[in-house]
Amino acid sequence: MRILAFAKDGTKQLGIASDDRSFHPLADLAPHLPQSIEKVLGDPAILGELRQRLKEAGPGQPLDSVELLPFLGRANAFWALALNFKTHIRETGLTTSPHYPHLFLRTEASYVGSEQPIVAPPSDVAKAFDYEGELGVVIGRSGRHIPVEQALDHVAGYTVVNEGSVREYQIHNRQFGLGKNFEASGSYGPWLVTADEFGDPTRHTLQTRLNGIVRQRSRLDDLLIGIAQTVSYLSRGYTIRPGDMIAMGTPGALEPGPDDAEGRDLSAQFGPFPTPGLVHMRPGDLVEVEIDGIGVLRNDVIADRPFDYRAA
Repeated sequence: MRILAFAKDGTKQLGIASDDRSFHPLADLAPHLPQSIEKVLGDPAILGELRQRLKEAGPGQPLDSVELLPFLGRANAFWALALNFKTHIRETGLTTSPHYPHLFLRTEASYVGSEQPIVAPPSDVAKAFDYEGELGVVIGRSGRHIPVEQALDHVAGYTVVNEGSVREYQIHNRQFGLGKNFEASGSYGPWLVTADEFGDPTRHTLQTRLNGIVRQRSRLDDLLIGIAQTVSYLSRGYTIRPGDMIAMGTPGALEPGPDDAEGRDLSAQFGPFPTPGLVHMRPGDLVEVEIDGIGVLRNDVIADRPFDYRAA
């Protein structure tokens, strides 16, 4: 089952996708059920009823008739992992713990939904604005001190993430901080696919395309620290809650082909680790992250307003 959010009459509403092109508003499918995704994810009885009602429902509404929104509410935490694909570790030459996930936090304001524009900083603020295709893990069941072998029981489902990163601001100090939290710099969606439908994450493949050219491709079994270990580790520190999301890290860049002049031009890179095959995102680009079994997260890149003072 796929759960999404969309805009209607200026409000955010939940929907259940019938297929890649149509959906049913939750308010029409089951008007008596809560409209909070955290309550939906945290209640197996609600999920079971929605599956049954979806089977009985007729044709849905066209997905392209509505604006998709980030489907999570005010999540308790948006976690993300750095240096968690072995290919990415090799290309940077950086080291990390093989036993503990390298974690940082993102804010709600740093994410938009699928088909919504992500925002590139002005060039006089930063030039190294990079895509990072990732698997997003969404928590559905609360828990504390969760054993690794029970951790996946707390996962409601999965989504696609573009962990947009402003490299210059990442390296200002030892905390990634602002470089991972520029406003509307990342995205997730287009929906959540429940864990039962997605199956074993390690059997799936992720790829990132910039203007139609594949820049990242990796199976999800290349993770250094797995999903269960990460969920268990986080639960040592706090009670994980429905709607918490964890972005599991990004793979390395694909080696550019002989005719890929853009991918081979290291002089056009402004980050700390010039990498063959890496191309920064710029206004006018289209970036797509696809995970088989979930779908395509698609965003145009637009320019932020100029670097000048403005007050609310």
